[in-house]
Amino acid sequence: MTHADTPYAGLTWDHPRGYDALAASAGGLVHWDVQPLEGFESHPVDDLCARYDLVVLDHPHLGEAVDAGCLRPLDDLFAPAELARWSADSIGPTMRSYAMDGRQWALPLDAATQVAATRTDLVDEAPRTWDEVRRLARRAPVALSLAGPHAFLTFASVAVAMGEEPAADPDVLIGEETGLAVLDLMAAVDALAPPATRTLNPIGLLELMTGTDRLAHCPLVYGYVTYADRLTFTDAPTAVAGGRPGSTLGGTGLALSTRSTPSSELLDHIRWLMSPTAQRDFLPRHNGQPSARAAWTDPATVAADFYRRTAATCEQAWVRPRHAGYIDFQSAASAAVRAALAGETDHREALARMRTLYRTNRMNPTNRTNRTNRTSRTSRTSRSSKGRHA
Repeated sequence: MTHADTPYAGLTWDHPRGYDALAASAGGLVHWDVQPLEGFESHPVDDLCARYDLVVLDHPHLGEAVDAGCLRPLDDLFAPAELARWSADSIGPTMRSYAMDGRQWALPLDAATQVAATRTDLVDEAPRTWDEVRRLARRAPVALSLAGPHAFLTFASVAVAMGEEPAADPDVLIGEETGLAVLDLMAAVDALAPPATRTLNPIGLLELMTGTDRLAHCPLVYGYVTYADRLTFTDAPTAVAGGRPGSTLGGTGLALSTRSTPSSELLDHIRWLMSPTAQRDFLPRHNGQPSARAAWTDPATVAADFYRRTAATCEQAWVRPRHAGYIDFQSAASAAVRAALAGETDHREALARMRTLYRTNRMNPTNRTNRTNRTSRTSRTSRSSKGRHA
């Protein structure tokens, strides 16, 4: 589409955090459609870029997008000084998570990472270490986030807390000692979890916590400021007191597809979304979760306690691999983790499978074919959500 007669077409995700601020600020310039959270996490980005000018995406999709050539590099559209300022102002690794091959492919519109969520009316105080989480699980309902890709993301975050970042060696997913320790810890917590929680995505877990008394604590779930009035969010657990909170970066980036012809008005609108005014005031007032560090540290920000209590985790969050095909690995690895926790496979066997999956995925020359196949399987799901607003 061009801006002369019709708005630009944008796609975001079907939640107030993903939609409200974008829609409220669009001013007739961008028409925003939505897709479900599951589509946001797994739908092939090249298919979305073929139909939309602006796409809100997750940074692990970058390798796929760059491989397909479907995004405009933003360093061709914004000055180096602007990009450097946004990078310096963004919390943790949010800006650099959208940089790849020496180019900037998206801007961090929204910052999120896995943190702890607690019903303090049920358990008094949130546990701070994984040993405390295990003890709490023996006396109160505690659950891990295991649905969809989140089984692997939880695995990765626990590994980070234990001192080893996954994929630090590009050919090795994780050391055997750390990997087995993570699966053992996860199994101990999951064995005591309410069974219904195992199929819930992060929003489902938070809804269960706020709508019932059947879940008192989730040690790793993506933080949603929209629940901050009903739940207490705190830093992710550490392996030892004072250690690194293990967490896997989430959030969203705003990208421009190669089908777009951005006008100066659209580029100015994007600049405004990244401005202190929007990040510290407008986005928080419209259910957004800003990426600017100043918004996370300003006591005047709406729901300031949510940001203050989780900023340390966001600053230290682990950034996932972003090679083409990673999304397929993430899904397969999550299935392997769930099989191990369900007792369907031995922990050592499950870990060996995950490590093999990662090595094969990194080297597999058929990633482009896999992406094309997933496009045909899932495009109908995204189209069915078009026009449904959060």
